[in-house]
Amino acid sequence: MWQLIIHHFPSVSLVFIILLSVFTIIRIIRDTNNSAKTLAYILLVFLVPVGGALIYFTFGVNYRRRKIFSKKVISNEVLFGKIEERLSELSMEVLQEEHDNIAGQEDLIRLLLKDSKAPLSYNKVKLLLNGEQKFEAVFRAIAEAEHYVHLEYYIFDEDEIGSRMIDLLMEKARAGVTVRFIYDDFGSHNLSKGTVRRMREAGVQIYPFYEVKFWLLANRLNYRDHRKILIVDGLTGFTGGINVSDKYINDGDPEKLYWRDTHVMIQGPAVNSLQYHFIANWNFCAEETLEIGRQFFPNLFEHKEGHDDLVQIVAGGPDYPTSGIMLSFFTAIVTARESIYITSPYFIPNESIYDALKKAALSGKDVRLLLPGISDSRLVNAAARSYFSDLLQCGVRIYLYQKGFVHAKTMVADENLSIVGTANMDARSFDMNFEINAVVYSKEICSALRDAFLNDINYSIELSPSQWEKRAWWRELLDDVARLLSPVL
Repeated sequence: MWQLIIHHFPSVSLVFIILLSVFTIIRIIRDTNNSAKTLAYILLVFLVPVGGALIYFTFGVNYRRRKIFSKKVISNEVLFGKIEERLSELSMEVLQEEHDNIAGQEDLIRLLLKDSKAPLSYNKVKLLLNGEQKFEAVFRAIAEAEHYVHLEYYIFDEDEIGSRMIDLLMEKARAGVTVRFIYDDFGSHNLSKGTVRRMREAGVQIYPFYEVKFWLLANRLNYRDHRKILIVDGLTGFTGGINVSDKYINDGDPEKLYWRDTHVMIQGPAVNSLQYHFIANWNFCAEETLEIGRQFFPNLFEHKEGHDDLVQIVAGGPDYPTSGIMLSFFTAIVTARESIYITSPYFIPNESIYDALKKAALSGKDVRLLLPGISDSRLVNAAARSYFSDLLQCGVRIYLYQKGFVHAKTMVADENLSIVGTANMDARSFDMNFEINAVVYSKEICSALRDAFLNDINYSIELSPSQWEKRAWWRELLDDVARLLSPVL
């Protein structure tokens, strides 16, 4: 028997490899929309048949066509349709009322209404710079919670700030406040099983998103819940770039890396949108399906006094029909009339964003990029550098932050558009991660975020196009090689 197997093993192996390659190539052709990416994956399968197939099924599967879960939290299709229609009508009314204040942003608003079903509403927004401001506001909001606290975080470290928040959440749960907590199983790997068990014993309902069971070969590692959301009683919401970790707090320690980041606190109907996306993820990963009621969406669609900031919430993920976050960035860039200031810790744009930035600069717009000079990933930084030459030649001004690590994910366009959220300016945020951004139409918030950007470039080095072209050829080569790896960074 064994002799027969050994005798025919080469032939059986060859047939297996051929069948695997054919099956993989068919999947690549059917699932991959980008022609260049399709050809690259097919070439990889030809060159390294088994390894190429493994790489594709780990990193390349297109979940826009293969739904991970349903994002509809209302099962009644008729009711769901009526709610969407009504929110769209109310949003168009706001658009008409505020036409002068949102001049130039009409295309973006309509795009998000149609593509992302993101209603436009009146809210009160507060900009929170760095962990010092964010955590002070977050702890205050949680302490004042009366009914429930909803959290969704990519990184939740079990350090000093994390332990303090865990203690507060358990205290609120014991007092009768419902606490629901989603954490990314990859990003929050420092959150111990013992702590999770202790939180559950205290009454906190806590679950990992898309739990990773086989770390080495799981393509789940590639689809991360990169969101940072906190919702208190449905009235106050937070989102932005700041996770729960001590590294986000600048305490003056000269030995500690300075961490520059941005978050927003929102009060008003936009919190309903944060809530909607939280509940969709909760119903996927928890052991319950939340019954939708007024307690989760208490904000009426109205213009309260002091709530003058217009907001839309755009979410994205690998199984969303389109890349709404990428389209929102693209639209903001190509419709800008005067200026675009972008801050991103990871800059690996797709062709659409790359061309949009060049077009804006060549059209005479003031286009500036603030990127890390000190990074937590040399490979990502090298890939980012491969885009600099063309951008600089087109007139884009590029600054490298030197005070510490800039982790903020923001955009300021003209005088009335600000985008603050969790999405980086890279393919991973556009296509692979679950992300969420607040799109704010407000001259006050725009002015404050612009001032923060201009202050940050005081601690940055501006790249000179002529000096950049004098780099050694081997450095350019290394950056170009890193760029080839960008789809999996």
